[in-house]
Amino acid sequence: MSQLVYIIVGEPSGDILASRLLMALKKRDSNLSFAGIGGETMIALGFKSFFSISDLSVMGVWEVVPRLPLILKRRNQIVEDITQQQPNVIVTVDSWGFVRAVIKKLKKRGVGIPIVHYVAPQVWAWKKSRAPQAAKMFDRLMTLWPFELPYFEKYGLNCHFVGHPVVENVAGVSDDLSEFRERCKIPMSSTVLCVLPGSRHSEVKRLIPVFSRVVSRLHTQFPNLFLLIPTINSIAEEVEQAFAKMSVPHCIVRGQSDRYQAFRCSCFAIAASGTVTLELAACSTPHLIAYRFSRLTNLIAKVFVTAPYANLINILAQREVIPEFVLANCRSDLIHAKALELMCDAQNAQEQVKQAKQHLLQLQPGGTTPSQKAAEVIYNTIRTHKPSSDHHTHCPRG
Repeated sequence: MSQLVYIIVGEPSGDILASRLLMALKKRDSNLSFAGIGGETMIALGFKSFFSISDLSVMGVWEVVPRLPLILKRRNQIVEDITQQQPNVIVTVDSWGFVRAVIKKLKKRGVGIPIVHYVAPQVWAWKKSRAPQAAKMFDRLMTLWPFELPYFEKYGLNCHFVGHPVVENVAGVSDDLSEFRERCKIPMSSTVLCVLPGSRHSEVKRLIPVFSRVVSRLHTQFPNLFLLIPTINSIAEEVEQAFAKMSVPHCIVRGQSDRYQAFRCSCFAIAASGTVTLELAACSTPHLIAYRFSRLTNLIAKVFVTAPYANLINILAQREVIPEFVLANCRSDLIHAKALELMCDAQNAQEQVKQAKQHLLQLQPGGTTPSQKAAEVIYNTIRTHKPSSDHHTHCPRG
């Protein structure tokens, strides 16, 4: 009988991580079956998602409130599905708030399925209380960052540094950009700018107006400006409508492979803060990041966030390698000035790329790839766990 891996992904960045894990698990054991919630990258691999992750993909205190009834409904549906299917292991990926709600309800029911969490909560930045909570919630924790282990191990949680799959994601992308440029109708004489306003509805709503003002100002300095705007299916229409009003020629880019081609085509990128900074660095694309929440969430973040940097490369470097404009500094005038500076100074921009790549090396585990390491942790969890006698026969969807 096949063994069932139940995966819960709540946002697009988790979808990319989980898709690599999915491929590595299938390669390790073709008899494994899968069920749960995944994004478009996982679905492209044949994973059948219970519902769209766009229902869950929201960040910020004020932003969550209007979605709460739907989020609670989805939580209850997942709990019922897991109880019915009785998988061999549950793999939760990032999305702390939603994952915590699901696990809390599962434990109330006495469900004894091992739970492995992928992507540690950032207790080094804020909410240190999540470390002891994680030790009670999960059987194993897989971290992307080597420095995270001690925060959780002191509470007895079995932790594994598996590294970040972004490096292997980019490695397989072709260096031949001619076909991509032709499809996107990019003139050879263009100055190509990549614009990434986020992967959640709340993000693009707040960042597109800021980024649009930056682009309009840059267009006066670079009349040959051409925009590449990578996005995902769940928000593509919203993004397309927002940029359709602009006079700057542009192309909306979908799909993971084309996303990386867009990065490599671009002389510079302006991006929402997140995993994308690692992808841009791996693709040798100089960039800056920006981010802001609603006014209320901005105030809360100012009080509770203790990390000196928002950018992941800067956290690794412990200094500002990638310029960041967050919260009150997420202003079009500041972003425009820095973008213009780096777009006009190729030597400075390439120095940023060089330094960022050096710090990316910290995210690779020795002797294997991050996805293979993560698959090993999951597979060993299944192998060492002895299911209870009432373990049900499951009917996986994908």
